[in-house]
Amino acid sequence: MTGTLRWLARRLALSVLVLLGAATVSFGALQLAPGDPVQIVLGGTAATPAAVAQVRADLGLDDPLAVRYGDFLGHLVRGDLGHSFQLNADVSDVILDQLWPTAQLALAGFAIALGLALALALSTAGRRPRLRFLSSTVELVLSSSPSFWIGVLLLTVFSFQWQLFPATGGDGPDGLVLPAVTLAVGMVGPFTQVLREGMEGVLREPFALSALARGTDRSAVLTRHALRHALIPLVTLSGWAVGTLLSGAVVIETVFTRQGLGRVMASAISGRDLPVVTGVVVVSAVAFVLINLVVDWLYQVVDPRLKEAHL
Repeated sequence: MTGTLRWLARRLALSVLVLLGAATVSFGALQLAPGDPVQIVLGGTAATPAAVAQVRADLGLDDPLAVRYGDFLGHLVRGDLGHSFQLNADVSDVILDQLWPTAQLALAGFAIALGLALALALSTAGRRPRLRFLSSTVELVLSSSPSFWIGVLLLTVFSFQWQLFPATGGDGPDGLVLPAVTLAVGMVGPFTQVLREGMEGVLREPFALSALARGTDRSAVLTRHALRHALIPLVTLSGWAVGTLLSGAVVIETVFTRQGLGRVMASAISGRDLPVVTGVVVVSAVAFVLINLVVDWLYQVVDPRLKEAHL
């Protein structure tokens, strides 16, 4: 238990440093961004000097930089992400309202990518070179294709021509299909390659060769032994997938006119609504930290031998 607590304390300390770094970068970007925050708040309209002074005082712009930085961190610790210039609402409320649609899209995209990768890896691992080459080529093409182009292609075929799914703004399950598939396409290639190489490495091990020589079905060896070992690098890759999911959501939610943090972020950037941009960055950093904690825990679930190495 002591070792587990030490490991947890180290991970939490590193997580705090990551969050502090993300908050500091966000604060710096907020200070260096072009334009006068006062004019953004006032909407570019003419205002009296008294009104301008009042807004500057409300935003704390007359305080020294160190004081503003301390106030910024203090508000973050209390969960106060500031007030949106554009939406005239608390940033925390804006993010909470849009968090679930983005989470739905991310979870659905990840599930589709994982399912396709498992199917491809199991069907091509250790198979004929031509089949493996064909699969690798398809994976490379999918990974290299821009998500914007994939989304437009899916919309053209499945929405405009065949009319199977809503083109934009679908809030039901049918409206989630095309955005989730678009998000999954970019992850299928890396997931499949990692799984297949892990499985093929196990198939070259003496115990696997012995089992195959005794007549054990190749599919049984893959699913019972090789898959478990191949999941370890896939768990590592899942941490990378978090960044892909969050960045992809910005493009996909815009293409499909879906609600979510991606569209909020795009609108805030175009309107220079800096508190919203900062809030989304900080929330994304929190999500990244939490996912990586889960990934470290999954290491020990997939392979208990790694538990001692972490402690």
